[in-house]
Amino acid sequence: MADAKVIPFDDDRSRGGQGRTTPGRTARGRAAGGGRRTGGDGDRTGQEDRGGTQKPLTAVPGAGSRAGSGSGPGTRREDRADRGDWDRRIAEGLAFLRRRVTGEYEVDEFGYDADLTEHVLLSALRPVYEKYFRVEVLGIENIPSEGGALVVANHSGTLPLDALMLQVAVHDHHPAERALRLLAADLVFMLPVVNELARKAGHTLACTEDAQRLLERGEIVGVMPEGFKGLGKPFSERYKLQRFGRGGFVSTALRAGVPIVPCSIVGAEEIYPMVGDFRTLARLLGIPYFPVTPTFPWLGPLGMVPLPTKWTIQFGEPVPMDDYPPEAVDDPMLMFNLTDQVRETIQHTLYRLLVRRRSVFF
Repeated sequence: MADAKVIPFDDDRSRGGQGRTTPGRTARGRAAGGGRRTGGDGDRTGQEDRGGTQKPLTAVPGAGSRAGSGSGPGTRREDRADRGDWDRRIAEGLAFLRRRVTGEYEVDEFGYDADLTEHVLLSALRPVYEKYFRVEVLGIENIPSEGGALVVANHSGTLPLDALMLQVAVHDHHPAERALRLLAADLVFMLPVVNELARKAGHTLACTEDAQRLLERGEIVGVMPEGFKGLGKPFSERYKLQRFGRGGFVSTALRAGVPIVPCSIVGAEEIYPMVGDFRTLARLLGIPYFPVTPTFPWLGPLGMVPLPTKWTIQFGEPVPMDDYPPEAVDDPMLMFNLTDQVRETIQHTLYRLLVRRRSVFF
């Protein structure tokens, strides 16, 4: 008599059943063994036949075959979850299109379109954020859940991708999914197409009046005081903060009575290693600099693809501003000290993040 064998199975199939079925084993086992069955299990024979020979135990029929074919309960649950996820996405997409057609969406006085930003602009940036730069976010709890705050961050990378990744980080990681309203340079609003997209995404001019109005409305405002000096600095000066101006962001936070949240971004410095600058060409084009990198302009449009570095964004502890009297904005020494405090906090955090970083790309 040929005894049936238990066919092993791997861990991935264990959710669907206990093993594979050997066709005809049960009938042959009853005919040859004639032993007592165990209660409640019609597939298992007695432990010993009449001759005293121990018979091997086998798996439950049918369960293993379902596991082997990939149609077990676990697989079905995953399939249902995938279908449910796609159904939800399709429903959201159709609802978005209906709102755009019927005009049932709002645009604020600055041109910010929250509906378009959340469902289109951030969705387009999210694969770059999650898969390409693999951004790690630390200290997001330092951004308040309600009320205004001024996020002050370092700026780098030749192109302002760090500002866009910062916007995704605040929205996707904060429990309240808060929107970050970035203050942008005048050049951004002089470029065709970019101007409209920046307005729709909630960006506004980097001026005291706009920033204060947003903060008093309880918005989270982002500013990068280094400006083009930080964005276009050479690769040899990476992670060395440039001047933070005259402290205009501090006076804005003081007037609005909102905290300043220092923010340090590691990883953006290496996406376009800037090794040179065609200054004459930059003046002709009316731009702050014309970067030269190991790939641009030598490879043409291909040279504009950023390197896939690993990013870390850390938000530091808020610096409260409501403890100071309103007339404090007229004290230049206080403005200088607070500006220097925020700058040094960001710089030291950058150094700590660089020390813990294993590799530029991992």
